[in-house]
Amino acid sequence: MPQTDSPTGRRADLLTDLSVAARHYTASYALFNQALADYFGMHPTDVQCLNLLSLERAPVTTGRIADLTGLTTGSATRLVDRLERAGYVTRERDPADRRRVLVTTVPARMAEFGRVWGGLSGGWWRMFDDYDDDQLAVLLTHMRRTIDLSAVQVARLRAGDVE
Repeated sequence: MPQTDSPTGRRADLLTDLSVAARHYTASYALFNQALADYFGMHPTDVQCLNLLSLERAPVTTGRIADLTGLTTGSATRLVDRLERAGYVTRERDPADRRRVLVTTVPARMAEFGRVWGGLSGGWWRMFDDYDDDQLAVLLTHMRRTIDLSAVQVARLRAGDVE
């Protein structure tokens, strides 16, 4: 049931602390992403595009990349140009529809990216050792809800609906 009254007491304190921690969390992730991009000599959006492409099951169009990243199709095309020059993706005509161009990741380059990520991810996995299964389930639910809410908030921002 949604909270309708202003919280008081411990809940108010927890919500205030959560707000501050969320801002630190978001900034720390943005700074980490920038450092990872710097390490690879890439733009942070390029790094996240590679992350999202690694989650896709098949080659995608530049339009799909625009959808995944929230970029315009022109910006997505420039992003793909950069990733292709860096050797992370290739473009091929869709055999089923020669008008479409499909973007595919290059396994060897993605493996290099994965090795670096793997070398860094151990600390995060060890951090989860301190949580029991129920706590991990809460974290997972929170992350999934954050992903969904973020998509809604991005759409609101792009539509100018911030009031």
